Amino acid sequence: MSSNSGGPGSPWGSPGGSSGGNGSGQRPPPGGGGPWGSGGGGPGGPFGGRPGGPGPIPDLDQLIRRLQAFVGSILGGGGPRGRFTGGRGLALLGIAVVALWLASGIYRVEPDEQGVVLRFGAFNRTTLPGLNYHLPWPIESALTPAVTRINRIEIGYRSGGPQSGNGVPEESLMLTGDENIIDINFVVFWKISNAEDYLFNTRSPDVIVKAVAESSMREVIGRTPIQPALTELRGQIATDVQRQTQQVLDNYHAGVEITGVQLQGVNPPAEVIESFLDVQRANTDAERIRNEADAYRNDIVPRARGQAAAIVAEAQGAKAASIAQATGQTQRFLSVLHAYQQAKEVTLRRMYIETMQDILTRSPALVVDDKLKGLVPFLPLNPPAPGAPKPAAPAPSQGTQR
Repeated sequence: MSSNSGGPGSPWGSPGGSSGGNGSGQRPPPGGGGPWGSGGGGPGGPFGGRPGGPGPIPDLDQLIRRLQAFVGSILGGGGPRGRFTGGRGLALLGIAVVALWLASGIYRVEPDEQGVVLRFGAFNRTTLPGLNYHLPWPIESALTPAVTRINRIEIGYRSGGPQSGNGVPEESLMLTGDENIIDINFVVFWKISNAEDYLFNTRSPDVIVKAVAESSMREVIGRTPIQPALTELRGQIATDVQRQTQQVLDNYHAGVEITGVQLQGVNPPAEVIESFLDVQRANTDAERIRNEADAYRNDIVPRARGQAAAIVAEAQGAKAASIAQATGQTQRFLSVLHAYQQAKEVTLRRMYIETMQDILTRSPALVVDDKLKGLVPFLPLNPPAPGAPKPAAPAPSQGTQR
């Protein structure tokens, strides 16, 4: 019993034609058709044609019809000449779909990322970098936030820098503790410290980090005078802002770590910067003059103190010498008094002899002729002038008077 295999549902025949006209139900010879054949008798490529070379490209509608016929043959709609018929084709298709669904659970975590697996939208577990697997959607899904990447948030300006005209006054202008306005630009560096908190506890973590950092900076600047904020307290301000921002984010359980706060520019507003620079120059000159005065004071005061100490030491030495000398004279007088009380005659003679020896030793010798009459004896009692040579005493001879 023959069957017609050349209908439009056959993947091997040409549309509207027979399978070769033999009515035997046998498959046509290779090259005579197929899903991409031209319906002719000779072998051809996917678009049909002569065996020796490419033929004309079929019409697009014809290609679509042939593709539909081929898919229908797989699903069993092509009659007994289909590749898979009945439930077998559906089973294979179902197995393929299930395999693809199960394979969709394979995912990759990059080295700088951490995998977060959600089961029905709720946190379930975290995974390490590399190839991982989770149950396919809609049972589980995976997120891969970058946990080691350092993120950067600019406050007060935008990427071109504060000097390129990209300032944002509503972010940079702040009020200092002494009620002055300051223009401050800074950068906040942060990274993810806890992926679960980062994903589920905040809606827009980068916006929260920016708002908290700006608020912390305004609070720190609000209790700092403008002059220290422009000069020596810049490092302390950055440290305080980083610590306070981290505390607020920890209270929010944001899963964010602030790695650094860097001040890019701290200046007065542009409208008054020239006047402020004049004040700065005047303050610099005052500081220089003050330093010169301090240097002069540090030079003259120790020198004067040294001279005063030397004078005091010299006076104390003279005082001690005078006291010692007076004490010695007192002891000598007391010893003479004691000897006088023991032997008056001997003591008086000894005192007389010692006195005359002292006087004569310091008096110059005078030589006169013994023939002179009426010579008045002369006894010089005045001591010689300091530095004057002592007159030499002449040798004693006959006729010499003293």
